Amino acid sequence: MIAEIIINSNVKNLNRKFDYIIPAELQDNIYIGSRVLIPFGNKKELEEGVVVGIKESSEYIEKLKEIAKVEEYSGINKEKLELAKWMANRYFCNVSECIKLMLPPGTTTKIIQNRVSDKKQNFVYLIKDSEEIEKDIENKKIKSEKQIRALKFLIENGDTGILSIDLQMFSDVSLAVLKTLEKNGYIEIVEKEVERNPFLHKVITKTKDLKLTDEQQDSFEKVNASIQFGEYDEFLLFGVTGSGKTEIYIRLIEEVLKLDKTSIMLVPEISLTPQTVDRFLSRFGEDNIAVLHSKLSVGERYDQWKKIEQGKAKIVIGARSAIFAPVKNLGLIIIDEEHDASYKAENNPRYNAKEIASYLAKENNCPVVLGSATPDMSTYYKARNGKMQLLELTKRANNSELPEVKIVDLRQELAVGNKTMISRKLYEAIKNNLQNKKQTILFLNRRGFSTFIMCRDCGYTAKCKNCDITLTYHLKQNKLKCHYCGYETKPFSNCPECGSQNIRYFGSGTQKLEEQIKKMFPEASTIRMDIDTVTKKNSHEDILNNFKNNNIDILIGTQMIVKGHHFPNVTLVGVIAADSSLNIDDYRAQERTFQILTQVAGRAGRGQDRGEVIIQTYNPESYAIVLAQKQDYKAFFSTELLLRKQLRYPPFCDIILIGVSSKSQVEIEETCNKIYNSIKEKIKTKNLQIMLYKPVPAPIDKIKNKYRWRMIVKCKLDEKILFEISQTIEETNRTIKNSKNETRIIGDINPTNMM
Repeated sequence: MIAEIIINSNVKNLNRKFDYIIPAELQDNIYIGSRVLIPFGNKKELEEGVVVGIKESSEYIEKLKEIAKVEEYSGINKEKLELAKWMANRYFCNVSECIKLMLPPGTTTKIIQNRVSDKKQNFVYLIKDSEEIEKDIENKKIKSEKQIRALKFLIENGDTGILSIDLQMFSDVSLAVLKTLEKNGYIEIVEKEVERNPFLHKVITKTKDLKLTDEQQDSFEKVNASIQFGEYDEFLLFGVTGSGKTEIYIRLIEEVLKLDKTSIMLVPEISLTPQTVDRFLSRFGEDNIAVLHSKLSVGERYDQWKKIEQGKAKIVIGARSAIFAPVKNLGLIIIDEEHDASYKAENNPRYNAKEIASYLAKENNCPVVLGSATPDMSTYYKARNGKMQLLELTKRANNSELPEVKIVDLRQELAVGNKTMISRKLYEAIKNNLQNKKQTILFLNRRGFSTFIMCRDCGYTAKCKNCDITLTYHLKQNKLKCHYCGYETKPFSNCPECGSQNIRYFGSGTQKLEEQIKKMFPEASTIRMDIDTVTKKNSHEDILNNFKNNNIDILIGTQMIVKGHHFPNVTLVGVIAADSSLNIDDYRAQERTFQILTQVAGRAGRGQDRGEVIIQTYNPESYAIVLAQKQDYKAFFSTELLLRKQLRYPPFCDIILIGVSSKSQVEIEETCNKIYNSIKEKIKTKNLQIMLYKPVPAPIDKIKNKYRWRMIVKCKLDEKILFEISQTIEETNRTIKNSKNETRIIGDINPTNMM
């Protein structure tokens, strides 16, 4: 018997099937989807591959090698292989890269393979003081970059010890590195038995169904009809903030459970997951639910994955990657906050979870429900044109009023000498809110203390040595950090260019906002939520629970606080700088601004008291800001649609971004020109209906010491266009396969990040 095998590699030349002989002793253990180890080429180490076909013989039988070993269990079946092939064809990537997304957690890296199922785990503890470690790093006593990475991760996250397998994965180090650190007296490795239950710390109070409004009932019945008849349908649940979309999701899942089928519920942010899980736990209990997201340890994810695969969990809740959960008998897929950019992967495979959901729903004859108060333009366009069913919720579920939204012109604040981050109107509103014992949320989508440091004499700006991006100052660590590659350095008091001491810190982040609020309102309790404060396990959940249960006065945060959260005592929301998303080099800048302002406004007044929202901006005339004030999505959609039509942007076309990165400026230009000329020729000879734009440097033209160029293709995507562009990328890749400059080409369909 012969096995057709795809090698586990992202090298384009290896994205094909290779024939191997199945030894007689392994024939009973190998099936389509098996993971195997095989000799490949002249390599001494065995390569990993997946069996994608089995046949009687091969035309190359004389030259074939034998499979060396088969894994006892792979988690891959024919259906998943078909999905992987479909994804590889659509997203310009290898089949093996797609298969990795579907494997049990912990089996994709050699470090932790075959250990993740063991409940006895090694924990790593710091035994030296963090200040002493920092000195040793500074004095070059510790030189190894890997050792430094592991120690820094432990300093920031290891108050109570870190699982060795997690530390190895997140720091990208081997066990040997940790053993060396232990030998040198920096850490201690202790074996312990672990209880891997992500719900262990939760207090569950059983709740009952809430009474549905007429609009909710109508929406529920329409989706339920598709569930009962086992039909594929797509629905857009378009409801204002606080309109009770989650209650409809719960009722629909109840119906799916009655049919002994499984539901997948996706949420965009890790910070949203705990609140969603709490709602579902209180209604369905712990046994029925599995949760999948990156803040769980690898072991916890593995246990949850097995719980789903064994059919013990009929409700799967998680972020984007949960769409690949090993569910059986799928009956419903729900994607909450469907407009969110996090549903689109930014690394290979660059898949869109909404597209995967549609594929799976068609295969399983079940409905997909997309929910949002501010739908993606393309989604709403489809719903308005009858390509999916539109369900509308126009009122809040508890009959509370939408908040009153006010706009503050920051130019006028500067004119009267107010140089703080808080306008006079917002200051008075916070003061009144504190007096009335109500809670406030302050939103600023920039973390750190200052966004850049500049010399006022010569204009020198502190930039990352690896990226074409300014460094951000973080007060707590007294460090300048790059938010793209992680590079960090100490701030300077003298300009490296001219020696001047006239150094100025410009811009403001969440740390600086927190400092100003504490000075303005010393009696108020504050808490901050951004990427710097949620690195520890369960920290995002702890912050939200602390704010809600301990009645913290003011929550300061980035975009992770704006979506989906329900805080009945929040009556004031302040948007510190509404312009940050307006000034990005992206055709969706207005749409993103409208969405984020409407979403953050929706956190106010969800209880009995009416909410107030204050938006601070230097662009009060922007139609995105004006219509967000009115919370009028339909008016925004109509305005934006006219502009999109004139400029031929989605939903009137698809965009394919072809990106090239390289350490060599010469090679990157040569590669871009090859691709451009190839596609240009195909437009003529193959009659491709596309608009091709010349290659140019990307807006951020250098990241991690690699130059970045891009070219844009606009088209109505079809199989022919996909095939021809994919062929061009593969052909060009073959010409640079041995590039010493690490030149890479990517193709991205309808990217969420044009930078």
